[in-house]
Amino acid sequence: MARRTRVIGKSLLLLLLIIILILAGLLWFDYLGVIQAKSLFKPVYKILKLERQTSVSASSPEDLSLADLDNDRWAKRLLALDIRSQELDKRESQIAENEENNAQIAQQLEDLEKSLDEREKTFNNEVQKYDDINRNIEDIVANLEGMQPKKAVDILVGMDDQLIIDVFRKADEIHTALGTSSTVAYWLSLMPPERAAEINRKMVNKPFTLEED
Repeated sequence: MARRTRVIGKSLLLLLLIIILILAGLLWFDYLGVIQAKSLFKPVYKILKLERQTSVSASSPEDLSLADLDNDRWAKRLLALDIRSQELDKRESQIAENEENNAQIAQQLEDLEKSLDEREKTFNNEVQKYDDINRNIEDIVANLEGMQPKKAVDILVGMDDQLIIDVFRKADEIHTALGTSSTVAYWLSLMPPERAAEINRKMVNKPFTLEED
């Protein structure tokens, strides 16, 4: 009799253990959201202060629809990010192109500035050269007028026609500014007739230039 009682007790204990394991499994699956048994284990959650998992399984058509909607949202976000990335790449390329164009323009401006500097330098050199020539001619006129006319003419005859013309014009210019009579006519009268005629012809034909025929 005692043996039978022990067997029954073990059986009950084993059955109780099985029930406990089943309940524990159900509780765990409900906690994970795999099954819906919240009402059954609600007191247990309150005692243990646990929050049931709210994730849902996409096993129903409604859940699948929600999952597809989420996927669409993520796809749209990824597409928007891709478009944004392409726009940034395009802007970066445009900025690089603008920088290259600006560098070319800057180089062109630098070259133009150098060219203008060279032109200004050349112009200043020409002006200086002209001023030097002008001063030299003024000195020649002053020296010739300080000599006896015959000696001055001898020196003039030894010059080329263009220099003689420059000297004569400078002498006329100086005497006009002073309001005195020029010595050019007298010098011409003392020169050989053919040379004087040639000088006169060039001065009349080219009154504004110093170039020779």
